[in-house]
Amino acid sequence: MRMPILLSRVAYGCRYCAPLRHHLLNSTLHRHFHHRRQLRLPTLVSLSATVLSFCRHTNYSVSTGNSLFTKMERFWTGSGINKNKGMVEHLQSYGVFRSKNVAEVMETIDRALFVPDGTPPYVDSPMQIGYNATISAPHMHAMCLELLEQNLQPGMHALDVGSGTGYLTACFALMVGPQGRAVGVEHIPELSTTSIQNIQKSAAAPLLKEGSLSVHVGDGRLGWSEFAPYDAIHVGAAAPEIPQPLLDQLKPGGRMVIPVGKTFQDLKVVDKDLDGMIRVRSETSVRYVPLTSRESQLRGS
Repeated sequence: MRMPILLSRVAYGCRYCAPLRHHLLNSTLHRHFHHRRQLRLPTLVSLSATVLSFCRHTNYSVSTGNSLFTKMERFWTGSGINKNKGMVEHLQSYGVFRSKNVAEVMETIDRALFVPDGTPPYVDSPMQIGYNATISAPHMHAMCLELLEQNLQPGMHALDVGSGTGYLTACFALMVGPQGRAVGVEHIPELSTTSIQNIQKSAAAPLLKEGSLSVHVGDGRLGWSEFAPYDAIHVGAAAPEIPQPLLDQLKPGGRMVIPVGKTFQDLKVVDKDLDGMIRVRSETSVRYVPLTSRESQLRGS
C-alpha cells in the first residue's frame, strides 16, 4: 500500500529535534513554502533517520534564527565556501530566496565582518556572539530580507530589533539608502558598540557617518519611537506575543517580521493595512533565542 506524504520544503535542515521527530514521523508538515513534492514512506523514513542522527550529534540549545529545516550545511553549504559571494549563490541555488536585490545587498555586506574572529562566516548556521546572543544563519537573513523587500525601498524607514552584530541593520541601510532611515536597537551596550565597529568596516559605513543609519541601546520590545513610524520592522528574537509598541510603530502599509512562541515558534509576517487593520500569517517554523530583558538574557533565562 502506497502512503504518499507531503514534505514541505525540506531544503532547510533541522533546528531542534523534538518538533522534527513529531513532524517527520507524523503525516504532514503544515508550513508555508515555495515548493512541495511527494515522498514515499521509505524515503521519508530514511530521511528521518538521517536527520535525527545528525541532530543527536549537534547542540541546538542556543540556536537562533533558523527555519526548522535548515541545519543541513554539512550536506549543502559545506565548509569549503570561503567567499561571501559563494555563500549568497549557494543560498540562491537551493531556492532560499530569489530576489536579485537581496542577492546584491548580501554580496555587498560581507558577513565575515559581522561574526566573531575565528568562526567560519559563510557556513549556513547561527553563531554565538557573546552575552547569550547569536547572529542568525545566512538563510534566515536572506528570508527576512526578501519578506521585507517591498518595505525596504529607497527613502523608507526600517527598524531592526535585537540588532546584535549589526549585519541585518547594515543590509537595511543599503536598501533604504541615504534618503531613508535604518535603525538598530540592541539592549546589550557591548554588542551595540561592537556592531557600530563592524558597520564602520562595511559598505554601509558612509550611511552610518551621514546619519541615515544608527544603532541605539534600548529595550527593543519598546521599539524606537524617535524615527517611527516604520515601513519595515524586523525582530531578531522570539516574543511570546507581538509587542504592542512595535505594532503601534508600524506604519500603515508597513510589514513586520517577528518570531513568535516559546518552545515552538513560528516566523510571523505582520501586515498593517492602510486603514490600520492588522493581518498576521505564519511563514515557517523557527528557533530563536527569547526576546526578553537585558538581565534575563545575561542570566540565560
